[in-house]
Amino acid sequence: MKIAVSVQSLVMGHLEGLGWFTYESLSRIVRKHPEHEFVFIFGKGIHQDFIFADNVTAINVGPPFFRPPAWYIKFRFLLPWVLRNQQFDLFVSADGVSSNAINCKKLVVMHDLNFEANPKWLPKCFSMYYRHFFPKWAKGATRIATVSEYSKLDIHQRYGITLDKIDVVYNGSNSLYTPLSLEQQALTRQQYTQGYPYFIAVGSIHPRKNIDRLLLAFDRFKKTDRLNVKLVIVGSRFFWDGPLKQAYEQIESQDDIIFTGHLPVEALHQLMAASIALSYISLFEGFGIPLVEAMNSETAIITSNATCLPEIASQAALYVDPMSITDIAQAMTTLSESPETRQKLIEAGRIRRQNFSWDKTADLLFESMMKAAHS
Repeated sequence: MKIAVSVQSLVMGHLEGLGWFTYESLSRIVRKHPEHEFVFIFGKGIHQDFIFADNVTAINVGPPFFRPPAWYIKFRFLLPWVLRNQQFDLFVSADGVSSNAINCKKLVVMHDLNFEANPKWLPKCFSMYYRHFFPKWAKGATRIATVSEYSKLDIHQRYGITLDKIDVVYNGSNSLYTPLSLEQQALTRQQYTQGYPYFIAVGSIHPRKNIDRLLLAFDRFKKTDRLNVKLVIVGSRFFWDGPLKQAYEQIESQDDIIFTGHLPVEALHQLMAASIALSYISLFEGFGIPLVEAMNSETAIITSNATCLPEIASQAALYVDPMSITDIAQAMTTLSESPETRQKLIEAGRIRRQNFSWDKTADLLFESMMKAAHS
């Protein structure tokens, strides 16, 4: 079987959520299934580290367009033109962006529909592009894969896709995420917070990550904090304006907040495993990979009682109303003062994490691919 795969998110040195899903699942699939031929379609240059096996060839459909009008040209005209003389059995979009002009069966991976729920979280041109084309791509797909039962139901309800046409393919976690010894934890705290305990928040600084309320909640928590606890925020500052900037400027505990920017996975693992807890209070997620990273690092979790997050974390998290500063601050107080509660969440995480691995992701995604190809 000949399978074309759009891997636009595979960009060396810039792998984030979509990129890691694509990397971890496809690297396993192509090695495990040498009987199939895979053609990877890049958009920002081909890097040999992403050619995972001998049954992979690559083409670059560039230049690296960054705006929706250019994306439209690429996926409506350039990509179908490049593929026109090749007989593919299946086209796979690993990031949801597809093309109904490609004349073969299609599996589209739609990770979430956050742009439908909250269009203002994106620049207007991006929001309009996604909201116009995602319903068309969903209806034009042979099958759809997504990363949680929550997203599956969301796609079904918004776009009218029957549930039997949508497969759930949970994410996994990088194998580097493991517990640290007490000595390693102390060294990490010394490196980043002068030895003080801290909460960690992970993810690009974006409105849906709810960082503004996290800052306000941390400031409230600090009023009764007796341990000189810090807050470490790891992620790129994509949106540093509006409510987020206002929240930061009004709090009194600025000196206790450390912004690291984007970090390599090795450093992020150490910070995760040495923290009091992961504070992941997003307003909307399709999956939430940091939850699994925390479980594998044996770190307690504070997370939102919203969207897919209870589905993923189950009994391994302390849940809060993401709109309630009081709720978030109280959860911080509970976990900073109660080692017993932290240990209970960690033990629940040891059980829950067994449901998530990139090997399982790859197997389920390949199964979905075969369903689409043979439907």
